[in-house]
Amino acid sequence: MAKVIFYEKPGCINNAKQKALLWAAGHEVTAYNLLKTPWTVANLRPFFGNLPVTEWFNKTAPLIKSGEVVPENLDQETALQLMIQYPLLIRRPLIQVGDVCRVGFEKDKIDAWIGLASPKVIEDLESCPRIS
Repeated sequence: MAKVIFYEKPGCINNAKQKALLWAAGHEVTAYNLLKTPWTVANLRPFFGNLPVTEWFNKTAPLIKSGEVVPENLDQETALQLMIQYPLLIRRPLIQVGDVCRVGFEKDKIDAWIGLASPKVIEDLESCPRIS
């Protein structure tokens, strides 16, 4: 069992399903509102590890869908400043267990990291089901 810190968008259907998988695996999940957390470069940057900047973003965020923010055109500092200003841009969830921080919910990676009760779930738990 792991103590999981889980930053979510309250009301997000997939975040609820992700937390349920973690609970079912016996993990202790403490959820926080990603949109209300006082993010800084220092506390946000660790979640992205060595991922390319384009993988840091919630591709369904209104600013991205409208073309106002183009992740492919951003450096790390600019990306982080935009995410701090507009937290909807942050890919969800942000997960922390101990000193290890990750972004997104790729079931196989989460299972290998801390274990899941039902790693064979085939449903997409990252893409927003409300987007057509």
